[in-house]
Amino acid sequence: MEEAKGILVLQASYTNPVHAEAICHVLNGYAEDPMGGGHSLPPEVLLHLPEELAKRPHAFSVLAFVNGEPAGLVNCFEGFSTFACRPLVNIHDMIVMKEFRGLGLSQKMLQKVEDIARQRGCCKITLEVLEGNAVAQGSYTKFGFAAGMFDPAHGTMQFWIKPL
Repeated sequence: MEEAKGILVLQASYTNPVHAEAICHVLNGYAEDPMGGGHSLPPEVLLHLPEELAKRPHAFSVLAFVNGEPAGLVNCFEGFSTFACRPLVNIHDMIVMKEFRGLGLSQKMLQKVEDIARQRGCCKITLEVLEGNAVAQGSYTKFGFAAGMFDPAHGTMQFWIKPL
Protein backbone atom coordinates (compact mmCIF):
# COMPACT_ATOMS: atom_id res chain seq x y z
CA MET A 1 0.00 0.00 0.00
CA GLU A 2 1.23 3.50 -0.82
CA GLU A 3 -0.22 6.70 0.55
CA ALA A 4 1.12 10.05 -0.62
CA LYS A 5 -0.72 13.27 -1.47
CA GLY A 6 -4.05 11.49 -0.94
CA ILE A 7 -3.02 8.67 -3.30
CA LEU A 8 -3.58 5.06 -2.23
CA VAL A 9 -2.50 2.15 -4.46
CA LEU A 10 -3.34 -1.38 -3.33
CA GLN A 11 -4.09 -4.90 -4.42
CA ALA A 12 -7.87 -5.18 -4.49
CA SER A 13 -9.88 -7.71 -2.54
CA TYR A 14 -12.74 -8.90 -4.73
CA THR A 15 -14.85 -9.63 -1.65
CA ASN A 16 -14.41 -6.12 -0.20
CA PRO A 17 -17.55 -4.17 -1.20
CA VAL A 18 -15.63 -0.88 -1.54
CA HIS A 19 -13.05 -2.50 -3.80
CA ALA A 20 -15.71 -4.37 -5.81
CA GLU A 21 -17.65 -1.16 -6.43
CA ALA A 22 -14.45 0.70 -7.38
CA ILE A 23 -13.45 -2.02 -9.86
CA CYS A 24 -16.83 -1.81 -11.59
CA HIS A 25 -16.88 2.00 -11.56
CA VAL A 26 -13.41 2.40 -13.08
CA LEU A 27 -13.79 -0.47 -15.56
CA ASN A 28 -17.07 1.01 -16.79
CA GLY A 29 -15.30 4.37 -17.15
CA TYR A 30 -12.73 2.60 -19.32
CA ALA A 31 -15.43 0.94 -21.42
CA GLU A 32 -17.08 4.35 -21.98
CA ASP A 33 -13.77 5.91 -23.09
CA PRO A 34 -13.05 5.78 -26.84
CA MET A 35 -9.95 3.64 -26.07
CA GLY A 36 -12.23 1.11 -24.34
CA GLY A 37 -14.85 0.96 -27.06
CA GLY A 38 -17.00 3.96 -26.14
CA HIS A 39 -19.94 2.08 -24.59
CA SER A 40 -21.04 1.33 -21.03
CA LEU A 41 -20.76 -2.25 -19.84
CA PRO A 42 -24.04 -4.14 -19.45
CA PRO A 43 -25.45 -3.96 -15.89
CA GLU A 44 -25.32 -7.78 -15.72
CA VAL A 45 -21.53 -7.69 -16.28
CA LEU A 46 -21.01 -5.08 -13.59
CA LEU A 47 -23.24 -6.98 -11.18
CA HIS A 48 -21.23 -10.21 -11.43
CA LEU A 49 -17.70 -9.07 -12.29
CA PRO A 50 -16.11 -9.03 -8.80
CA GLU A 51 -17.50 -12.47 -7.86
CA GLU A 52 -16.37 -13.92 -11.20
CA LEU A 53 -12.88 -12.46 -10.79
CA ALA A 54 -12.76 -13.93 -7.27
CA LYS A 55 -13.34 -17.41 -8.76
CA ARG A 56 -10.11 -17.14 -10.75
CA PRO A 57 -7.19 -17.92 -8.44
CA HIS A 58 -4.63 -16.40 -10.83
CA ALA A 59 -6.47 -13.09 -11.25
CA PHE A 60 -5.61 -9.96 -9.33
CA SER A 61 -6.44 -6.29 -9.60
CA VAL A 62 -4.68 -3.14 -8.48
CA LEU A 63 -6.72 -0.09 -7.54
CA ALA A 64 -5.72 3.54 -7.14
CA PHE A 65 -7.73 5.93 -5.02
CA VAL A 66 -7.22 9.70 -4.84
CA ASN A 67 -8.64 11.26 -1.69
CA GLY A 68 -10.88 8.21 -1.32
CA GLU A 69 -12.22 8.35 -4.89
CA PRO A 70 -11.63 5.40 -7.26
CA ALA A 71 -9.16 6.74 -9.82
CA GLY A 72 -7.39 3.83 -11.52
CA LEU A 73 -7.49 0.10 -12.12
CA VAL A 74 -5.29 -2.65 -13.49
CA ASN A 75 -6.81 -6.12 -14.02
CA CYS A 76 -4.21 -8.87 -14.33
CA PHE A 77 -4.15 -12.58 -15.01
CA GLU A 78 -1.30 -14.97 -14.42
CA GLY A 79 -0.27 -17.01 -17.44
CA PHE A 80 2.70 -19.24 -18.12
CA SER A 81 5.79 -18.83 -20.29
CA THR A 82 6.75 -22.17 -21.78
CA PHE A 83 10.06 -20.70 -22.98
CA ALA A 84 11.02 -19.64 -19.43
CA CYS A 85 9.07 -22.41 -17.62
CA ARG A 86 7.80 -19.72 -15.24
CA PRO A 87 4.59 -17.79 -14.68
CA LEU A 88 3.97 -14.41 -16.27
CA VAL A 89 1.47 -11.64 -15.58
CA ASN A 90 -0.72 -10.27 -18.35
CA ILE A 91 -2.22 -6.85 -17.83
CA HIS A 92 -5.67 -7.21 -19.35
CA ASP A 93 -7.15 -3.79 -18.49
CA MET A 94 -5.49 -0.59 -17.35
CA ILE A 95 -7.22 2.73 -16.88
CA VAL A 96 -6.75 6.01 -15.09
CA MET A 97 -9.97 8.01 -14.98
CA LYS A 98 -9.74 11.26 -16.95
CA GLU A 99 -10.11 13.52 -13.94
CA PHE A 100 -7.10 11.86 -12.24
CA ARG A 101 -4.65 11.77 -15.15
CA GLY A 102 -1.33 13.54 -14.71
CA LEU A 103 -0.82 12.42 -11.09
CA GLY A 104 1.55 9.55 -11.91
CA LEU A 105 -1.04 6.90 -11.07
CA SER A 106 -0.17 4.65 -14.01
CA GLN A 107 3.45 4.40 -12.88
CA LYS A 108 2.42 3.70 -9.28
CA MET A 109 -0.05 1.00 -10.35
CA LEU A 110 2.44 -0.58 -12.75
CA GLN A 111 4.99 -0.69 -9.92
CA LYS A 112 2.46 -2.50 -7.71
CA VAL A 113 1.79 -4.99 -10.53
CA GLU A 114 5.54 -5.54 -10.92
CA ASP A 115 5.94 -6.06 -7.16
CA ILE A 116 3.19 -8.71 -7.19
CA ALA A 117 4.66 -10.36 -10.31
CA ARG A 118 8.08 -10.56 -8.65
CA GLN A 119 6.53 -12.03 -5.48
CA ARG A 120 4.92 -14.71 -7.68
CA GLY A 121 8.23 -15.52 -9.36
CA CYS A 122 7.06 -14.30 -12.77
CA CYS A 123 9.48 -13.92 -15.66
CA LYS A 124 7.70 -11.01 -17.37
CA ILE A 125 4.66 -8.76 -17.60
CA THR A 126 2.74 -8.55 -20.87
CA LEU A 127 0.01 -6.21 -22.10
CA GLU A 128 -1.81 -5.12 -25.22
CA VAL A 129 -2.15 -1.48 -26.26
CA LEU A 130 -4.01 0.10 -29.16
CA GLU A 131 -1.79 1.39 -31.94
CA GLY A 132 -3.48 4.80 -31.71
CA ASN A 133 -3.22 5.15 -27.92
CA ALA A 134 -0.06 7.27 -27.76
CA VAL A 135 -0.70 8.35 -24.15
CA ALA A 136 -0.80 4.76 -22.89
CA GLN A 137 2.18 3.81 -25.03
CA GLY A 138 4.14 6.68 -23.52
CA SER A 139 3.28 5.51 -20.01
CA TYR A 140 4.25 1.92 -20.78
CA THR A 141 7.51 2.97 -22.46
CA LYS A 142 8.38 5.15 -19.47
CA PHE A 143 7.91 2.10 -17.23
CA GLY A 144 10.18 -0.06 -19.43
CA PHE A 145 7.77 -1.87 -21.75
CA ALA A 146 8.58 -2.29 -25.45
CA ALA A 147 6.90 -3.97 -28.40
CA GLY A 148 7.39 -7.74 -28.21
CA MET A 149 9.81 -9.29 -30.66
CA PHE A 150 12.29 -12.14 -30.90
CA ASP A 151 14.16 -11.11 -34.05
CA PRO A 152 13.76 -7.67 -35.67
CA ALA A 153 13.84 -9.36 -39.08
CA HIS A 154 10.45 -10.92 -38.26
CA GLY A 155 8.83 -7.77 -36.82
CA THR A 156 6.91 -7.13 -33.65
CA MET A 157 4.30 -9.41 -32.14
CA GLN A 158 0.66 -8.70 -32.90
CA PHE A 159 -2.38 -9.28 -30.72
CA TRP A 160 -5.17 -11.07 -32.60
CA ILE A 161 -8.64 -12.06 -31.40
CA LYS A 162 -11.42 -14.43 -32.42
CA PRO A 163 -14.69 -13.66 -30.64
CA LEU A 164 -16.62 -16.69 -29.41
